[in-house]
Order: sequence, then C-alpha cells, then structure tokens
Amino acid sequence: MNAKVIIIILSVVIILGAGGYAAWNFFTSPTSEAKEPSATELAEHSVTTDEITTDLEDGSIVRIQFQLITDGEKAKEELTARQFQLKNLVIKEMTTMNKDDFQAGLADLEANLKKKLNEEMQEGSIKDAYTISKVLQ
Repeated sequence: MNAKVIIIILSVVIILGAGGYAAWNFFTSPTSEAKEPSATELAEHSVTTDEITTDLEDGSIVRIQFQLITDGEKAKEELTARQFQLKNLVIKEMTTMNKDDFQAGLADLEANLKKKLNEEMQEGSIKDAYTISKVLQ
C-alpha cells in the first residue's frame, strides 16, 4: 500500500472514533438541569420550627412558624440543633419591623432568615424558608 492511503485511512478512523466518542459522551452524560425535588424529598430534609412569639417595634404581637428546607440529612440535624439561634434571629429581625413592614415584607424576612442561618451552618445549607403560620395582633 501507498503511504498516502495509509495516512488517509488512519485519519478517517481517528476522526470517526473521535466523533463517535463525542456523540456517546453527549447522549450518555447526565443533564445539567437540576430536577425539582419531590414532596417526599422536601419533607425528609425539612425542619419545622416551634411557634415563635415576639413583639414588633410598634408594640404589635406576632406569632410565627417556619418550615426550613435543607440540602441533606446532616444539614437537617445541624439546623435542629441550632433552633435557639433561629429563634434569636427571628426575634432580632422582627423587633425592627412595624406592623406594615411585617405584612408587606414577609418574603424579605424569609430571605434574611435563610441568608443569616446559612452563614452559621457548617454542614450543608438551607435551600428555602417558608412561613407556614403567622398571627399578627
């Protein structure tokens, strides 16, 4: 055989092999989209706080309860142990709010709670914070 023919054949084989590998890798690799956790998975990694009662800056009384979703079992255990810090954070946040702030800023309260608790967490993190009960008097 001619040297040119051998080089052409080897080049074609290499190109086909690389193309086949790229196609196989593309179709068998996991997708980068994160699927939403099921309700069961959320429940397994969530912590329900005790009801927290405190006063607002204007003297109104609030009773509130949260459901916090963690990213795993270790984070859930740590968050359960940090319940006292959670209560402290809620009380500190709410003493600077008045009745109108509380009613309009519940999403901000949840976001601040999540952010500040994540700064304290050492094992995992809090993915979401939901208010599951609130009473304003």
